[in-house]
Amino acid sequence: MENEIRKKGFSGFSGNQLKIFAIIAMTMDHLAATIWPGYDNKAWWLLCIHLIGRLAAPTMWFMVAEGYHYTRNFRKYLQRLFIFAVLAHFAYNFCFGISPIPFRGSVLNQTSVIWPLFLAAIGLYIYDDEKRSFPLKNWQKTAILLVLCLLAFPSDWSCFPVLCTLHIYQNRGNLRKQVLGMVAYISMYVIVWCLCIDVVYGLIQFGIIIVWPFMHFYNGTRGKGRWMKWFFYVFYVGHLVLCGILRLILHSNATTIVGG
Repeated sequence: MENEIRKKGFSGFSGNQLKIFAIIAMTMDHLAATIWPGYDNKAWWLLCIHLIGRLAAPTMWFMVAEGYHYTRNFRKYLQRLFIFAVLAHFAYNFCFGISPIPFRGSVLNQTSVIWPLFLAAIGLYIYDDEKRSFPLKNWQKTAILLVLCLLAFPSDWSCFPVLCTLHIYQNRGNLRKQVLGMVAYISMYVIVWCLCIDVVYGLIQFGIIIVWPFMHFYNGTRGKGRWMKWFFYVFYVGHLVLCGILRLILHSNATTIVGG
């Protein structure tokens, strides 16, 4: 099927195009959470919007794994993630009406997904014996990964960006194993949702599987425009701020978080 499509002139999706798809999905998801907050299980169209929104997170995990593989300067790559993790923290909390001071009302969804992506990049480096300049034993790698997961736990998507990004990178070239591994990890996230928050919205988290065809047709190129690596992060922060302003207009200072 892929060969037939390529014969018709389709060369696959570049990394920049995948980021555009993620931008569209997460904007739809966050706007829906801002305009129609809560868990309306009867509005099928709202459920569809949030289902489409599940494309954003796994695309981010995949692109971090790819970004780490191709980066020529890991230190700058890590610095960029950290800077935008800090900026996104305040934008994310403003967007959904969460206190910028962690753990005031909950231990979950205390900061944006950029924070665990930053930790995921560290995890990739820890498990990469070729790029790392110092030796580590397997138990040391596992211990560090557990610490990274603990640090990521209070954020959007909890520790799963760390685990899924590492899984994607370690199985690079095996799409089936990458996607099914992500679904296996997210099943734990779904269980928590279903038991503690909402069953329907919990099951929607399985929607991350819609990333499969997008990853399948990824052509391994960055695409045109070096500016995209900055635009994605700037847009992420900017659209959260705009959603926060819309939240204040529509709902005063109410919290509108729908699990991220």
